[in-house]
Amino acid sequence: ASTLLLKAQGDFGIKAGLNYNTNGELSEFTSDVDNIYKNEGKGKSGFNVGLYGKIDLGPIFIRPELVYTKTTSEYELNSQLIDYKVSKIDAPVLVGIKLIGPLNVFVGPAFQYILDNDLENNSISDVENEFSLGMNFGASIEFGRIGIDVRYERGLSSNEAKWTNASKDFKLDSRPEQLIFSLSYSLSKKKE
Repeated sequence: ASTLLLKAQGDFGIKAGLNYNTNGELSEFTSDVDNIYKNEGKGKSGFNVGLYGKIDLGPIFIRPELVYTKTTSEYELNSQLIDYKVSKIDAPVLVGIKLIGPLNVFVGPAFQYILDNDLENNSISDVENEFSLGMNFGASIEFGRIGIDVRYERGLSSNEAKWTNASKDFKLDSRPEQLIFSLSYSLSKKKE
């Protein structure tokens, strides 16, 4: 193990990309307890930008990241389409394996901190938990300093946003489910 650590090589860089996001159900509770309306919502595109580090341990690597993510989901509420927007800091810690040539696969937890959440034209309380946990898995291809990755992220910890409008109570499952496409650029690798 100590020999492996001595041979470890590091890398760091910047990354940015697009994500296609959906959140969980929007539930409406009226005064009649039996009347619960659920709305699945539709995904929309968002973006992500951040930094990454990478420690190579032979065929295995560890890649911590710090990423600002902006997501949007669309819901129908009172016959109107409204957007639920979330801004958050994601800190995935990925463990990967180098497969063949430039191809890698990875998996790991994503620690999330919600900075802001907004439901268009509605006064919404903050989410239940500002900190939450998700899971990432995906694949990447590296060509010199350039990397391209695609990953799937799913929020694991329960997290709800609640509000009241016109004597109706609403609850929105704010756990993200997203497909993320990123382009990364190494600031430490030498030109090949």
